[in-house]
Amino acid sequence: MIDALLAHPHIFWLSLGGVLLAAEMLGGNGYLLWSGVAAIVTGLLVWLLPFGWEWQGAVFAGLTLLAAWLWWRWLSHRVRQQPRADSQLNQRGQQLVGKVFLLEAPLSNGHGHVRVGDSSWPVIAEEDLPAGSRVEVISVDGITLKVRPH
Repeated sequence: MIDALLAHPHIFWLSLGGVLLAAEMLGGNGYLLWSGVAAIVTGLLVWLLPFGWEWQGAVFAGLTLLAAWLWWRWLSHRVRQQPRADSQLNQRGQQLVGKVFLLEAPLSNGHGHVRVGDSSWPVIAEEDLPAGSRVEVISVDGITLKVRPH
């Protein structure tokens, strides 16, 4: 067995890469992904250009570090560009600001309710509006949505 691996070291690297990628699929944390990719690339390089085990280990380590660093740079750049989606997490009312809804019942004295998904929210407006009016949420006061005609 050892003689076969010494004669064909690319088989070792390709197998190691496959095992690391399979383990990554079971765990899904991303820790083994880049090592698995580096092992497969090392196996392909050793298959095309045979070189000693010392260089194989160095190439594997270098590729792992390079791939992890490139992934970190790409991910940190991407995260910086995206707005913070969790800034309104668990603030359902704030998530509704700017949305447009249809009144199912008329507003009387500027008060009423609007259906949002499977729930009903109290609304207030500066004027009475008939049923069927489209209203836009402009702000939230507690659990009450302040609306205006759209």
